[in-house]
Amino acid sequence: HNSTFMNGTGNLMDFLDEPFPDVGTYEDFHTIDWLREKSRDTDRHRKITTKSKESYWELIKSLLDAWSGWVVMLLIGMLTGTLAGVIDLAVDWMTDLKEGVCLSAFYYSHEQCCWTSNETTFDDRDKCPQWQKWAELMTGHSEGAGAYVLNYFLYVLWALLFSFLAVSLVRVFAPYACGSGIPEIKTILSGFIIRGYLGKWTLLIKTVTLVLAVSSGLSLGKEGPLVHVACCCGNLFCSLFSKYSKNEGKRREVLSAAAAAGVSVAFGAPIGGVLFSLEEVSYYFPLKTLWRSFFAALVAAFTLRAINPFGNSRLVLFYVEYHTPWYMAELVPFILLGVFGGLWGTLFIRGNIAWCRRRKTTLLGKYPVLEVIVITGITAVLAFPNPYTRRSTSELISELFNDCGALESSQLCDYVNNPNMSRPVDDIPDRPAGPGVYTALWQLALALIFKIVITIFTFGMKIPSGLFIPSMAVGAIAGRIVGIAVEQMAYHHHDWIIFKNWCRPGADCVTPGLYAMVGAAACLGGVTRMTVSLVVIMFELTGGLEYIVPLMAAAVTSKWVADAFGKEGIYESHIQLNGYPYLDVRDEFTHRTLATDVMRPRRSEPPLAVLTQDSTTVEDVETLIKDTDYNGFPVVVSRESERLIGFVQRRELTVAIKTARQKQDGVVSSSVVYFTEDNPQVAEACDPQPLKLRRILNLSPFTVTDHTPMETVVDIFRKLGLRQCLVTRSG
Repeated sequence: HNSTFMNGTGNLMDFLDEPFPDVGTYEDFHTIDWLREKSRDTDRHRKITTKSKESYWELIKSLLDAWSGWVVMLLIGMLTGTLAGVIDLAVDWMTDLKEGVCLSAFYYSHEQCCWTSNETTFDDRDKCPQWQKWAELMTGHSEGAGAYVLNYFLYVLWALLFSFLAVSLVRVFAPYACGSGIPEIKTILSGFIIRGYLGKWTLLIKTVTLVLAVSSGLSLGKEGPLVHVACCCGNLFCSLFSKYSKNEGKRREVLSAAAAAGVSVAFGAPIGGVLFSLEEVSYYFPLKTLWRSFFAALVAAFTLRAINPFGNSRLVLFYVEYHTPWYMAELVPFILLGVFGGLWGTLFIRGNIAWCRRRKTTLLGKYPVLEVIVITGITAVLAFPNPYTRRSTSELISELFNDCGALESSQLCDYVNNPNMSRPVDDIPDRPAGPGVYTALWQLALALIFKIVITIFTFGMKIPSGLFIPSMAVGAIAGRIVGIAVEQMAYHHHDWIIFKNWCRPGADCVTPGLYAMVGAAACLGGVTRMTVSLVVIMFELTGGLEYIVPLMAAAVTSKWVADAFGKEGIYESHIQLNGYPYLDVRDEFTHRTLATDVMRPRRSEPPLAVLTQDSTTVEDVETLIKDTDYNGFPVVVSRESERLIGFVQRRELTVAIKTARQKQDGVVSSSVVYFTEDNPQVAEACDPQPLKLRRILNLSPFTVTDHTPMETVVDIFRKLGLRQCLVTRSG
């Protein structure tokens, strides 16, 4: 009978294929064992390699297996790029729908509508007869108080409709689609399992509701959720290949690369995406994953470029044309912007976490739909009167980043021109600010206060909400205000010592757009605590290669200032708030304790639940499983000498006993379970048939001695990704 199982070779692979379904998978909300996943993959690989020497067919199969990783990356990149393009186009159209509609073709956004028109002049690019605001369409009047009120009312109405649709879809179909998704993805990549978080429904609903949420004019971005969407795509394609679907460790490598593709299309920054995945989201990041992420980000960027959602044949959102040099003295305002970014990051994290905690503990959490609608209503009512908050946030950022050329018609560029000055087009000297600039500054100051306050309440509601764009907007507004102030100072006081050596009268020496860029980087860094990837994303986003040093200065300053008030970034804070198990690689562990002080059970608790190698009955095992909720049990020689033999997983034990009771005759409640190589001696013929479970026994569980310092133990858990560790004394 014994020979039907393998004869005592405790090889992992043999039992994985043969007798049990479901072995090696994990329960929901459990942590995976990275070591085990790794060894299973090595075994699978070895098996394929030995087989491939047997026949040509097996050789082809082994080649296909080697290629499957790159195929998955290709598919992820293509799908992510397509989804991002569709989201961009839909957001553009729906944002403009709140203000008016295109008569020549209703599915055109404002910009597309006026492209096709013949009547536009360069000065009035935004006005063309085909594009009509709602009031004009309904009453025929485009100016006047009545038209303003009607436009205002319809703007708020559309915003409420969009956000109501978004929150309802999330509530009914995919509760996991809310929020930014990055905290959960960090947790999942560190080895935790949340079933359904990356499922097909989540993917579909998140894509649709993301468009609705961003178009509703709420203070949120699409960048964070795009990472979640990309990871859903990664999970979707993993299920097509058994190499990834059956191995949680390998699946996480693919998800790391998918996160890179997500950032790559969110910002049009492929290298920034790879660095973001490496610095911010991933936990275990081998070199192979680095190349794969690079490839996935590349494919995704190519696909997005083929769709060309912005119509300017560029990937980047906020392309800047200016290349004026910056001067050493300007580092002072840059560093001040860095300080502002750090302070705003601290304020935002504290305020947002406090508000989210209230949402969890009070009645507020019971009415998610009402909360979203109230916040949308407040946002829309306050946003419409101010032209800077009325438009979509990314349009606002792109205007703040731009420099005032000779052809700019924006209010920010209403400077007083010197009439008798010959004007070269690209290099306009500093000029005194006109009335339009002062109006714009007032509106920007109000917009800044509005954005700072409303973002704290918006992030974390039950709709998809990213954080990158609102934080960049706060920084860009602050930066532009500082930039204009410095520019006017340099103009009016060019004989001061600081301006003397680099600011001659009639030269263009201060670029306000650059200050906006630096401010945006500083604020984003203060909230997320990114450094390297942040700078790379910023210069890929704007194409401003000369400005790496100012960006680095601001990013480092903002990180220092923010770290002085608290070590966690916004994502780590949300992980802690939700209570996910996450051992941060960056945390310092300072306790001077030993493994004995931390191990369970404690002295006062009941003794450790163990199995013996050849004296436990099936009934004993079943009672043990029923009475405890541990994930596994150590196997010892006997109750008297508790020397360790190995470790057995709870799930595999249950499956094995269930299967044995169904398939194997003679196994009853009083059968002895044994984990040794050879049969225990059956005393008489009437004794029930014993059950051999050596094949599910892990013979090399990870052990430390009782005097190991806790720092080492924590390091072992972090670096090897253990699920449990046994503490022994002389075996």
